[in-house]
Amino acid sequence: MMINEVLQEKLKLLPTKSGVYLMKNKQKQIIYVGKAINLKNRVRQYFQSSRNHSAKTIAMVSHIEDFETIVTDNELEALILECNLIKKHHPKYNIMLRDDKTYPYLKITLNEKYPRIVTTRRLIKDGSRYFGPYTSSTAMKETLNLLRKLFPLRTCKHLADRPCLEYHIKRCLAPCANYIDEDSYKDMVDGVCLFLEGKSEVVEQNLAKKMQMAAQNLDFEKAARLRDQLLAVRKIMEKQKILLDDGDIDAVGIARANYGICIEIFFIRNGKMLGRNQFLLNDEDDDEKNLITAFLKQYYNDAVDIPKEILIPEEIAEIELLQEWLWAEKKKKTKILLPKRGVKKDILMMAKENAEKYLLEQEQKLKDMKARSLGAVYDLQKYLNLPKPPMRMECFDISHIQGSETVASMVVFQDGKPDKNSYRRFKINSTEGKPDDFMSMREVTTRRYVGIDKNDLPDLIIIDGGKGQLSSALEIIREAGHYSVPVVGLAKQFEYIFTEQSSEPVILPRQSDALYLVQSIRDEAHRFAITYHRKLRTKRNKISILDNISGIGAKRRKSLFDHFETIQNIKNASVDELMAVPGISEQIAKSIYNFFRTHELVSSKLK
Repeated sequence: MMINEVLQEKLKLLPTKSGVYLMKNKQKQIIYVGKAINLKNRVRQYFQSSRNHSAKTIAMVSHIEDFETIVTDNELEALILECNLIKKHHPKYNIMLRDDKTYPYLKITLNEKYPRIVTTRRLIKDGSRYFGPYTSSTAMKETLNLLRKLFPLRTCKHLADRPCLEYHIKRCLAPCANYIDEDSYKDMVDGVCLFLEGKSEVVEQNLAKKMQMAAQNLDFEKAARLRDQLLAVRKIMEKQKILLDDGDIDAVGIARANYGICIEIFFIRNGKMLGRNQFLLNDEDDDEKNLITAFLKQYYNDAVDIPKEILIPEEIAEIELLQEWLWAEKKKKTKILLPKRGVKKDILMMAKENAEKYLLEQEQKLKDMKARSLGAVYDLQKYLNLPKPPMRMECFDISHIQGSETVASMVVFQDGKPDKNSYRRFKINSTEGKPDDFMSMREVTTRRYVGIDKNDLPDLIIIDGGKGQLSSALEIIREAGHYSVPVVGLAKQFEYIFTEQSSEPVILPRQSDALYLVQSIRDEAHRFAITYHRKLRTKRNKISILDNISGIGAKRRKSLFDHFETIQNIKNASVDELMAVPGISEQIAKSIYNFFRTHELVSSKLK
């Protein structure tokens, strides 16, 4: 295997200690992160005979131009560092969850006098308790609505001086007006936490006891409220499936199909099934052992609710290390088990069956969406009398404010779906300072279509605008010799479609998929143009006002915006607050402060 001189020299200097290695490509991007007990042995394996390497490893090695190693004291430290680096850099060749979005959590703000229950996607060490993550936002919202009915905690961010509407519709007990004491409120918060932990029986017992005490004290209003809560909790408990007599367990099932690979995780708390999540993995070539290991590292690196046991379907090599890692990072003595028989084996099989079912559903959904998208394409061909189905469509939109920062967008739909890799954006130069959509359309179509090969033309060009913009685009496109490609204009009102052949617009049926497709591509072009326009406008505004202050360059300007986020916040900041920004001395802070005060004084006099 041919390797460059840099790699050859670095391989000679590899240490024999444990640690982490980072593989890099020509652009110095990190494409793979791994850990090793012996860095010298592990890293050298990649550059030896490829006979035993997988196709993925061979592809990865072919892109390695450099690597870096970080030595650790032991393998556990290497594992912790590996997890954090993968999370930070998202390397291309590491096994990753396919949709790497942040999932929502339910947060109990225990750091407040009267805690609230809110949703969040950020985990902060602020004394709050977090429950989740929830892959289904709908399921999380249903849980939140249910909890707010059962336990009417406050929802306002700041305590008001008097009860608000939430109190009057019986969705809050008005701690702001001291209508409920701290101990009673704390009991409700404890009930929320117990409920989310799956300890419904404890919640039921506490509610029953408090209801009886309220009745004995002749506080019938409180007793009635507690009775309603108790009935609701019991109804939920009836729906919860009891799988075990006791135990906090996560069961991990894995399935593979044409659509991809799915891992389904069941959450069992106190023996009852509380919920489940599905995760899609991005690497279809790896074996199940590697996939499960990678999933456990990624999922439990962020998870806040760690069970006593994790059931897995395959024996993996790092069980003891992962258990040690969970204790070191999460302070949880968790066992990772591979059950061979009994109820726990049945639970694993159920998780696998549900993963298979999820993949089949997603595959069918994808087929249905594709069929509908293609159906819309063929319908559009029929309604517009096109020579062939518009499998590739390009749509243009112009965005500006009174001619300032004029931009154009080109979005592409392939087979009725967005092809975001083909999107383009244009900064218009011919109309700066004066609003002229016709001239802007002439410029963007010139830059896109003049001089290109006919084979690179789309099946349909859509101009977001009426007859004027359509005429401007047609003039350029036809002069460029492209006579075969259909060009239409989409009026901003009523979605009337203007064609080259007729003075009368084509009106698509209101409920047709073809109309939905045209609206989608128009809205996407508009969104893409507006986003670019705002970016340029924000950049211009940031530069123009701060560059007038002596001592403010690009670095300090960035520090100010990183700290304050907006011009208004910088403007309102005191000298001491400005000095808290890295790189801003007292002298520069005073210059900024005085600049905005002088600027305001001049503006007021001009008025």
